[in-house]
Amino acid sequence: MGISQELYEKAKKIIPGGTQLLSKRPEMHLPGLWPAYYKSAKGCCVTDLDDKTYFDMSFMGIGANTLGYCDEDVDHAVINAVSNGSMCTLNAPEEVELAELLLELHPWADMVRYAKTGGEALSIAVRIARACTEKEIVLVCGYHGWHDWYLSANLEKGDPLSYVHLSGLEPKGVPLGLADTNFIFSYNDIKRFKELIEKYGEKIAAVVMEPIRNVYPQDNFLQEIRKITSEKGILLIFDEVSSGFRLCCGGAHLVLGVTPDIITLGKAMSNGYPMAAIVGKEYAMKAAQDTFISSTYWTERIGLAASIATINKFRAQNVEKHLNYIGQIVRNGLEELAKKYEIAIEISGINPLLHFEFRYAEPLVYKTYFTQEMLELGYLASNAVYASLAHNDIIVEGYLKAVDKVFAKISALNGEIPTLKCEVCHSGFQRLT
Repeated sequence: MGISQELYEKAKKIIPGGTQLLSKRPEMHLPGLWPAYYKSAKGCCVTDLDDKTYFDMSFMGIGANTLGYCDEDVDHAVINAVSNGSMCTLNAPEEVELAELLLELHPWADMVRYAKTGGEALSIAVRIARACTEKEIVLVCGYHGWHDWYLSANLEKGDPLSYVHLSGLEPKGVPLGLADTNFIFSYNDIKRFKELIEKYGEKIAAVVMEPIRNVYPQDNFLQEIRKITSEKGILLIFDEVSSGFRLCCGGAHLVLGVTPDIITLGKAMSNGYPMAAIVGKEYAMKAAQDTFISSTYWTERIGLAASIATINKFRAQNVEKHLNYIGQIVRNGLEELAKKYEIAIEISGINPLLHFEFRYAEPLVYKTYFTQEMLELGYLASNAVYASLAHNDIIVEGYLKAVDKVFAKISALNGEIPTLKCEVCHSGFQRLT
């Protein structure tokens, strides 16, 4: 057991869950063997507490570091912000500069509010929608964080756990009074959406959804939702915390051709520094003044400066083109290797946010084995590859050579269950997209 694993064992005794984010728990990847902590990170290389360095061909800061770790341009802007005071009684002028930049990227929008995390941004957007429409029910499609408004989808009047809609998202602690204020539909399931509209239409404040995640919209799915919400006076909120700044500089809806009333942005917008934004049309956003939405650290300077620098670099270097290029190479490589070794995998997601699943009776065992063998070859690898500007042809070529070796081992098993050096990794939560 290395220093990282020892520290994590200590952490589990004094930090509930061991860490603050489910996706960063070692149990989600390689229980007992995953290097839980890092000493340094630069580009797409990560050095753990035992001074072992790996290429990150997995989540790149859980989707936040699209420019790569420790980007010099963004870090320079942050250091400058710190040098001039990151917090003050007065407001940072970067608030206005970033708002103007975001509105330039999204010409359909009029106003901007800020937060520090994606979950906060979604909670703010939903509060604004309910204040604007004076209605309560929200329809959701996708993953939108940990807050009560969202987890209430797993509550039902009577027995709150009689039917769990979103597996893996425990609503214990969410007030039962929020039952029936949130209903879900799956991506591309327009029939379910219309059924909910028919049943609750006059009470619906907003539809909150990821415009794209693992699959592309079919049969004008997004256009149909936009048409119906407009006719019913329902606000359409696109959760672009994950999808934003992947297909283009700004929200993915700009490429998909559907305009919402509000979008939420985060993660890639600030390349790893805490920052999120709520961007929307004036008739919706002005309702933020009719309800109390306020927090001290939403005004600090670092996230603002990081976002401005990140967006400027996106525009200057056409970063989204590189993200798609890297993702396409990885996708093609995985497909070719799976065919070469007759490995049953299913690849999904937009190129910059690639996912693949092993299609075997014990998929989590194969996922764990893949991560285990790739780690020994020097790669932080899972069943996801989030592209960054720091990834290049040489790094991807090395990754695919490593995958070749691991897929060869899986093929040699002839259907037998692989041998693990640890417990099987835990499963995640259910997504609707």
